[in-house]
Amino acid sequence: MSGLAKILAPYIGLESEINVACDRVEAGAVRRHAQAIMDEHSMYGAVEADSRYGGAVAPALFPSMMFRRPLGSVDPVQEHAQDPDYDGNVASGAAGLPPIEPLRDYATLNGGAEVELFRYVRHGEQVQLKSRYLDIRETNGRRGPMVIVVVESEYRTSEEELLLRIKRTYIRSRV
Repeated sequence: MSGLAKILAPYIGLESEINVACDRVEAGAVRRHAQAIMDEHSMYGAVEADSRYGGAVAPALFPSMMFRRPLGSVDPVQEHAQDPDYDGNVASGAAGLPPIEPLRDYATLNGGAEVELFRYVRHGEQVQLKSRYLDIRETNGRRGPMVIVVVESEYRTSEEELLLRIKRTYIRSRV
C-alpha cells in the first residue's frame, strides 16, 4: 500500500448526515423537470390515487435533483467570487461528505454513474439523502497516478423507503 493509499484509507466508509430536501415533491417542479428531460409521460401528472404507482409520480432521477439551496442560504458561487482558484467543484461536498483533504489540489473528472431505481417518488413525499465514500483507490493512468473515488448516495422517503441508489465515480489527478 502506497503512502497516499494509507492516507486515504480512513475516508472509505465515511458517511454524511441525513440531508432532507428543502421542498417536498411538488407538481410544478415535476412538470418543469419532465419538460426539461423531454419526457412528459402522463404518470407524472394527475394520475388517480389507485393507479399502478399509488398516485402521480416524478421521473426516476428527480429525487437526485431535489437538493437545492434553500432561499436565503449562502450561494457558494457568490461566497467564492473573489477566489481565483475556486472552480465550483462540489463533487463530494454536495452529498454532505467531508472533502478529501489530501486530494484538494487534484482535478476532478466525472467517471460515470450507476443508478438503481427501487420505486418512483410520489407527489407530496419528502426525500432525504445519505451518502458515503464507498471506495477510494490509487491507480496509474497514461499521465501518471490518479485516484478513483466512488461515492454511493441513497435517496429515501421520510419513512426510510429506498427510492434510488446512485454510485458516482470521480477520477482525481494532479493538474
